[in-house]
Amino acid sequence: GSIVEIVNRLADFGCDEASVACTHGLFTGRAVERLTSNPHITEVVATNTVPHPEGFPGLTQLSVAGLFAEAISRIHHGRSVSRLFNNVDPSYAPPPQPEGLF
Repeated sequence: GSIVEIVNRLADFGCDEASVACTHGLFTGRAVERLTSNPHITEVVATNTVPHPEGFPGLTQLSVAGLFAEAISRIHHGRSVSRLFNNVDPSYAPPPQPEGLF
């Protein structure tokens, strides 16, 4: 329900359409019903890392197969995996971990 709540709050401020994106879309309980019945949600995008329910109109599934295959190949051949992300905008990177935690 939190995504729908956020979209509804955005609508209160004049946002008529919203696209929703997630990495591991679990869509449990009434999630599909809530997402598809919201008039402001025009699209839901999720990776195919977990199975998604059938009959979910507006769901776009993005495959991670190519990325995983390339990462496995790089590990197997002793090449850098981090270079896969060289062209990723750094603002999307997770914050650095504090020293000494791990």
